[in-house]
Amino acid sequence: MARRPELEEATPWKLADHPRLGKGKVVGVVVLDGWGEAPPDPFNCIHVADTPTMDALKKGAPERWRLIKAHGTAVGLPTDDDMGNSEVGHNALGAGQIYAQGAKLVDLALASGKIYEGEGFKYIQQSFETGTLHLIGLLSDGGVHSRIDQLQLLLKGASEHGAKRIRVHILTDGRDVLDGSSVAFVETLENDLAKLREKGVDARVASGGGRMYVTMDRYENDWQVVKRGWDAQVLGEAPHKFKNALEAVKALREDPKANDQYLPPFVVVDETGKPVGPIMDGDAVVTFNFRADRMVMLAKALEYETFDKFDRVRFPKIRYAGMLQYDGELKLPSHYLVAPPEIERTSGEYLAHNGIRTYACSETVKFGHVTFFWNGNRSGYFNPNFEKYEEIPSDTGIPFNEQPKMKAVEVAEKAKDAILSGKFDQVRVNIPNGDMVGHTGDLEATIIGCKAADEAVKIILDAIEQVGGIFVVTADHGNAEDMVKRDKSGKPIRDKHGNVQPLTSHTLNPVPIAIGGPGLASGARFRKDLADAGLANVAATVMNLHGFEAPDHYEPTLIEVSAAPYHSASSADRTNQ
Repeated sequence: MARRPELEEATPWKLADHPRLGKGKVVGVVVLDGWGEAPPDPFNCIHVADTPTMDALKKGAPERWRLIKAHGTAVGLPTDDDMGNSEVGHNALGAGQIYAQGAKLVDLALASGKIYEGEGFKYIQQSFETGTLHLIGLLSDGGVHSRIDQLQLLLKGASEHGAKRIRVHILTDGRDVLDGSSVAFVETLENDLAKLREKGVDARVASGGGRMYVTMDRYENDWQVVKRGWDAQVLGEAPHKFKNALEAVKALREDPKANDQYLPPFVVVDETGKPVGPIMDGDAVVTFNFRADRMVMLAKALEYETFDKFDRVRFPKIRYAGMLQYDGELKLPSHYLVAPPEIERTSGEYLAHNGIRTYACSETVKFGHVTFFWNGNRSGYFNPNFEKYEEIPSDTGIPFNEQPKMKAVEVAEKAKDAILSGKFDQVRVNIPNGDMVGHTGDLEATIIGCKAADEAVKIILDAIEQVGGIFVVTADHGNAEDMVKRDKSGKPIRDKHGNVQPLTSHTLNPVPIAIGGPGLASGARFRKDLADAGLANVAATVMNLHGFEAPDHYEPTLIEVSAAPYHSASSADRTNQ
């Protein structure tokens, strides 16, 4: 984790000159979205695709191509079992520092009490006077999707901040923790809720079910999983009814085939058989998982007025917030209890203070990543005199696998024009194909998308060659390099008909980074002492290529220069670029 500088205003913005790398060269920064590195395989769409430009970078100069981490602790996520994503990836690429994301961010917000001061909590708090607060999530201490201690703190804090009626909708685990541990977790929760009732808060478990059978599906694999949860949580309908959650879990586990992951849905009912906590108009709902992937589908059902994945029967008018925002591209959910990290002194801000003129471009689906997320979750320009951001409209109403080339070439042409214009020192783009087409699970389309992305890279590198500049080509996380679900031995999983099951998620694979171009000093190469380097090391690297030393609090640069000092371009040379 990078040392946090606690950045007082006295900290200077002026960057020191690099002793061996000069100024005045255009630096092209290309981020290939969803472009990881994996062994050659029929389901590795990057390997299968015709990608001569990226192949040449990998095979051409080994000292100028390497892999870096793009998941887990390298990007501020809690564990190395956590896949990276575009938001945290671009945060790390632009910030040069590793900021807490996910569970760590929630821990900090709960410990400081800031969670109760934010817009998200104030939004749901409006329902406390007359409505019920519903908390939906995984009841576990596994730490992968949620943690029970965070739920306990949230229950305590919400009750202290005005929640008078609370209903918890539990999802039992058995996947990230031992099967059967659900009983102990439910006992702990029931004890906490009993203590709240002693204090005058009407707090109860309202419904439940096993995570793999109720609510927590992902990547739109099976909407019936979400529907089972919806029926219990919103409609108060389930095949099993019990007087309390402990009785429910114990009874359902008596089935010889029972497993915490797959417990059937149940609702808790009162003496008359009426469900104690269906979600109604005027209520507040919080999904308390911090990990996004298995909350997105429920978030869509709770938030989208237009929704056709299953018959919701009733769409209550609620105030809904996630523990975090689960999808930065979809802005889903629109309200959340814990805001993204407050990232200070990003590379973009430093470079603007040091006179570097920047052009950033992507198409709509990733435009925010190469600007907002790159700049530390900050909208707008640092200095409009030195920056220009351009958005290419993405195709709308057409699935990405039907137009897999997307706007890759258009983005690259814009970058080419910016490079050749002589108006910019840094030209930064995101090429989205590997990720957006990869998410469809369509192998043939993803192969086409990867080829288009490679063609876009060539357009940009040719322009860099033309002006004597420098390039950096990297990625934000993996996706297109592994497009099939695998068993523990690594073999593809097939259905009963022998068809492979497509993998539509991100991966845990590292991503490549390559440097080059005629403007790169001949002795510049990747260091060999940073085996565990990740995306956050890229910012210092780019600063060096602009001729600056990076700030002390940044993650170390990936490069070293072995040759004699490199002389910067003269002002006349720069003017004529």
